[in-house]
Amino acid sequence: MDQILMKQKTALILSLNDSRQKIVVFDLLEKKLNEENIHVRYIDNLEDIFAIINNNMQICSVIFDWDVFSTDLCQEVERINENMPLFAFTNKHLPTDVTLADLHMLRLNFFEFKLNEIELISRKISLVIEEYIRYILPPLTRALFDFVTEAKYTYCTPGHLGGTAFLKSPTGAIFYDFFGSNTFQADVSVSVPELGSLLDHSGKHEEAEQFIAKVFGADKSYMVTNGTSTANKIVGMYSVASGDTMLMDRNCHKSLTHLMMMVDVTPLYLNPTRNAYGILGGIPQSEFTESAINKKMEQAGISKKPEYAVITNSTYDGLFYDTGFIKETLPCKTIHFDSAWVPYTNFHPIYEGKAGISGKKVSDKVIFETQSTHKCLAAFSQASMIHVKGHIDESRFNEPFMMHTSTSPQYNMVASCETAAAMMKGNSGKRLMINAIETAMNFREQIAKLAKEVNGWFYTVWEPESINWPDCWPLKTEDSWHGFKDIDDHHMFLDPIKVTLLLPGLKENKMSDEGIPASLVAKFLDEHGVIVEKTGPYSMLFLFTIGIDKAKSLKLIRTLVDFKQAYDKNLKVKDMLPNLYSENPHFYNIMTLQTLAKGLHNEMAKFDLPKLMFNAFDDLPKMVMTPYQAFQEVIKGNTRDVLLKDLLNEVCAHMILPYPPGVPLILPGEKLTEQNEVVLDFLNMLVETGQTYPGFETDIHGLEEKEGEYYATVITQQT
Repeated sequence: MDQILMKQKTALILSLNDSRQKIVVFDLLEKKLNEENIHVRYIDNLEDIFAIINNNMQICSVIFDWDVFSTDLCQEVERINENMPLFAFTNKHLPTDVTLADLHMLRLNFFEFKLNEIELISRKISLVIEEYIRYILPPLTRALFDFVTEAKYTYCTPGHLGGTAFLKSPTGAIFYDFFGSNTFQADVSVSVPELGSLLDHSGKHEEAEQFIAKVFGADKSYMVTNGTSTANKIVGMYSVASGDTMLMDRNCHKSLTHLMMMVDVTPLYLNPTRNAYGILGGIPQSEFTESAINKKMEQAGISKKPEYAVITNSTYDGLFYDTGFIKETLPCKTIHFDSAWVPYTNFHPIYEGKAGISGKKVSDKVIFETQSTHKCLAAFSQASMIHVKGHIDESRFNEPFMMHTSTSPQYNMVASCETAAAMMKGNSGKRLMINAIETAMNFREQIAKLAKEVNGWFYTVWEPESINWPDCWPLKTEDSWHGFKDIDDHHMFLDPIKVTLLLPGLKENKMSDEGIPASLVAKFLDEHGVIVEKTGPYSMLFLFTIGIDKAKSLKLIRTLVDFKQAYDKNLKVKDMLPNLYSENPHFYNIMTLQTLAKGLHNEMAKFDLPKLMFNAFDDLPKMVMTPYQAFQEVIKGNTRDVLLKDLLNEVCAHMILPYPPGVPLILPGEKLTEQNEVVLDFLNMLVETGQTYPGFETDIHGLEEKEGEYYATVITQQT
């Protein structure tokens, strides 16, 4: 069991080799520990030991000379990992020399330098290390590992039976070897009673969710195995019923549109802002007030007040709200923060008051926060969580939970969700977040430094001119850096680990004569092994999650500089972007990077990009029918396809949203009119750019390409 939990266990011996006796004792101890499958590494100074512990999580103990290194060493190790076992050897000091502070270090064990007890001491160290390894594992994960170790014969699902079925086929054997045996042995059936049930939250699953709630500061937490797309629908189907009215952030993820297609609710939209770069802004404070909501109801002819509201926090681009203001102001019984991109907010003080479940409970309100654990913490894709503050009817909540959860959940994914929480518990989580923020801040500073040193253009970091470290920086009315119009003071805050770089092309909200579109730089980065999270017309978003380290950051900086050099030399596309060249060798045969950039820039200038960005979201399309009603027409087949250019005054059957950023422009049941024709102009710009420049097509959900033309599906009848 021990070897399954940690394949390489390493103990550090901190020794100054100040006596022959101590050298002999530590040498003999090393041999005995090796027999216990514990690797020993000698360190001769404090600075090295702290660096090694901080960067190597296989370190599972520190063995040291108490006569030389005492409380200060223990406190520093505890700051990095409060659970790590410490073993102190002493000859000189007596029990009376140990202070109360020393005794409070529960992981501290004392031995004497006695040769005749080396075997006993090594066994004691091994047992404590095994206890440590089991202790830091959360309950479900530990039980899953135990089950794998027991190697029971199962006569139930899944059919690969611990991977043995794969080994009966050449193709399956390759697949098995790629993923490894433990992946398949831990893929178990709900028929395994010792693991409990995700669906009814029993046994180890219940313990796991209680553990997660404590770590994340929630009253209740739930693990979800199909991403925050599913988590959003679970919360929504618990919170709102057919015939109700709901408040919806127009920046909403498409999963919330799917919710409205499943439940016949009438949405009232909270309208956010955009800047000229297309960066998603926040909803103004005035939109959350009761008077503003009453006005929306009056304009829509709705009498039933909304009791459920959904707000995206943070935005894709890293803007947090002052959630305390929203929770206190918004006159809704249930407030749901879609926080897919920020599952780390409970683990650093700069996010206090900016997360949905941070702070105290709000009287007579339930606060939900849905998080994509896999996005910015360490978990398998699709691993997600729902956190709750306030009282919910758990039995009623579990109905939509079961409705959207497979009766055969993937336990590897579930365990990764719980493990992600365990990683963020205590000093470990603080250390991970501090490192992530420091890495992002160092990157920001390095880009700013290089910008002063290079000739000509360079990347600009989207951030205030003066920044505190660390902090989430407020967007202020008088500042120009953010590019938003009429913004409320200290209503929104920029997350330091979401780094947006700006490229030449826009100046003072107007198109420049020349520009370098971000999509071109992103393709160069991709060719050199760097993937951008999101590109706007002249912006690129990079996530400095807990998995980013200094080496990855330096790789990004180096590749960004390489692009500048290639661009300034005006090298050919076929030499610098071979994958793009292969899309259409004839078109790109003699084209240079500067020629390509100019062509892409001119496309956006032709459509007056800043005007599109500022106006495409001011006047929302007209809602002719609810998303639910529109979907019913789709099911009945009451639809037809029309050319994109003919979309005006047609009722859309499907949502239309470009990736990135994946935010709906038109929802099912809405139609564009002359008043918001600018939305159509924006879509036409994306389509025309892709048609003119092969490889620069935009993925637009809701549009279908047929023989070079783009079509949308619209409603033909209204029954």
